[in-house]
Amino acid sequence: MISGNSLKQSSEASAPPAPSKWGAMMAVSLSVFMATLDVNIVSVSLPTLVRDLGTDFVTIQWVILGYVLVVTSLTLSFARLGDLKGKRRLYACGISLFTAGSLLCGLAPGVYWLISFRMVQGLGAAVTQALGAAIATEAFPSNERGQAMGIIGSTVSVGLAMGPAAGGLLIGSFGWRSVFLVNLPIGILAVWATLKFVPNVKPEEAGASFDFAGAILMLLLIGTFALGMSYGQREGFGHPITMGLLSGAALVLIFFIFVEKRVSAPMVDLGLFKNVLFSINLIMGWLVFLVIAAGFVVPFYLELVKGYSPTVVGLLMMVVPVSMGILAPVAGRLADRFGARGISLIGLVFCVAGCLCISSLDVEVDLLGTILRLIPIGVGMGFFQSPNNSAIMGAVSHKRLGIASGLMTLSRSLGHASGIPLAGTAFTAWVLAKAAVPGLEDVAKASPEALVAGLSGLYKTAALVIAMSSILAITALYLDRRRRRK
Repeated sequence: MISGNSLKQSSEASAPPAPSKWGAMMAVSLSVFMATLDVNIVSVSLPTLVRDLGTDFVTIQWVILGYVLVVTSLTLSFARLGDLKGKRRLYACGISLFTAGSLLCGLAPGVYWLISFRMVQGLGAAVTQALGAAIATEAFPSNERGQAMGIIGSTVSVGLAMGPAAGGLLIGSFGWRSVFLVNLPIGILAVWATLKFVPNVKPEEAGASFDFAGAILMLLLIGTFALGMSYGQREGFGHPITMGLLSGAALVLIFFIFVEKRVSAPMVDLGLFKNVLFSINLIMGWLVFLVIAAGFVVPFYLELVKGYSPTVVGLLMMVVPVSMGILAPVAGRLADRFGARGISLIGLVFCVAGCLCISSLDVEVDLLGTILRLIPIGVGMGFFQSPNNSAIMGAVSHKRLGIASGLMTLSRSLGHASGIPLAGTAFTAWVLAKAAVPGLEDVAKASPEALVAGLSGLYKTAALVIAMSSILAITALYLDRRRRRK
């Protein structure tokens, strides 16, 4: 296990002067903002794309699915490459690739060209998502790491909050191509900031070879799992193809571990997981994002039960990211001062309360009551995410920052990839059980009471999942304090 003192000395020794660290943060924040904004803007544009490109709902989903599969499957490979070859140039290449992909998307002549160019964007996003936290950790001294993670968390929240409104404005004023072309000035500025300000830290494993076998197996593992979860959402988790894909992913995982134990420079150093605190924080992040992914059912309640317009629904869905964005930098500073684990535990307590508040939404709750029930989730995420990320990045040696950043991103991605289909399946089951209407297949046609029952059951279960994460947080806090006393 890496000692806290050695980590602190290593981080502080590599920290550049103050202007460079804030310049590096600007580069990371610009790329994070661009990618986060892009995801939400593209989601808003899907109905327009179906109409303008003359396609259907099943095909247009691949505009998002293709992007997500590329990002999720290649994140760890680029994280490892950053540890081996250095992060600055690779990060600049990733931003450039994302920006070029955005230009190509804006010029796409048809839907299949658009899907292909979105995968090019995904290649660039895989690099930036893999290395962003690692670059921020290298740029800031260890006693400011929580602050750095808080700024990144706040940037994510701003992108999430602005996405729907910006997407609607751009599409209405300039057409769907503008939602991709808007990335060009941001991307160019981010590349300049990366090359000018990001410290060129020499990799400690510059002579090590890249584990191509591990990279291919990781690609197969994540790709098969993500496809299995996606297929399960559409056809059911008992479908033979779904079971075959998920079983295949399990077999690839076993083979991956077998291979990684036998190569000299593995894709993922399995020894990292011997650090119990590192493993616990990754699991906590996965569980939390498993629950956060369930948020896509809330608009069904807002629109179909309460009858709010899409504009009002969009504004209400900004409550969580705005709350998170306001508190993330505060939580980061508190984590630097009082320790990350206690602050993240406070965030989890708020998340449990938030899930229970959302589960109490019903037909009679007014607009203010809805806002007050959504705020605790945003507060909880604001207090949880940046301290938890800081704890993850602080648990590894300097030469493993890239892979730790990649694993952190992957835990979030897998949380979403697992959470959306599982939440959708559970929500549908509760709605149909309450509706008790034979032959009802579309939950959008269920009664308001049935939709409320589905939302309530889903978020009560979500509260239990976050409670499990809270138990892990208490365990980590205890182990950390016991370690410090030795």
